[in-house]
Amino acid sequence: MKLNKLNAISPVDGRYRGKTKNLSPFFSEEALIKYRVRVEIEYFIALCELPLPQLKSFNPSLFEELRSIYQHFSEDDALEIKEIEKTTNHDVKAVEYFIKKEFDKLHLQEYKEFIHFGLTSQDINNTAIPLSIKEALDKVYLPELKSLVDVLKLLAEEYKEVSFLARTHGQPALQPVWEKKLMYLLIVWNIKQKVYSLYPTQLNLVEQQGTSMHTILHTQKQIGKILERILLKTAWDCITPTQQLR
Repeated sequence: MKLNKLNAISPVDGRYRGKTKNLSPFFSEEALIKYRVRVEIEYFIALCELPLPQLKSFNPSLFEELRSIYQHFSEDDALEIKEIEKTTNHDVKAVEYFIKKEFDKLHLQEYKEFIHFGLTSQDINNTAIPLSIKEALDKVYLPELKSLVDVLKLLAEEYKEVSFLARTHGQPALQPVWEKKLMYLLIVWNIKQKVYSLYPTQLNLVEQQGTSMHTILHTQKQIGKILERILLKTAWDCITPTQQLR
């Protein structure tokens, strides 16, 4: 069945599809699958760069070929993963098997058991989802917010001497001017723009004490540093956005 306004189960993909379609590359199921593939690939590359002893022989010139797996990820690839999931009954495990098949195509069979090495499914999800939010903010929300702020600036200048009726507690009040109200909105939106541009991407890892990964990398913090790098962050801060803004 082809998706349309009448058979969608949510107004987000139905009535408001025209307004929200730009968010599909970040928040659809296909997008989530693609982000999972991306995290798995970048994690494997990071293990090679440590290097993990068993991956010392991996040729770094192949890194770009690995990245092309998610850079050229298609709807057919997502459908293939969903088909694999019918057997695994596990969405992240299906992603892992898909990547292993891609490794076979690149004749990298000897390395494919290090895909998803030492991780839980939630380690992948808790990196992929914040990454999708971060990129949606950068590529969709913040540009739209900037456009809104630019329009408000023009309106504030155009109507700076225009007043309007106002009431307080049901009685007439001092007549304000549009410039004051619009400038207030500008201040609010400028603050939001700055806050969202600095919005911390929270990363929560599922600790696996006693696993082979912890034996080799020693601490969960080391795993976190690898996944934080994928999120393009430099600090190890598994704290809430509210705490960071205090």
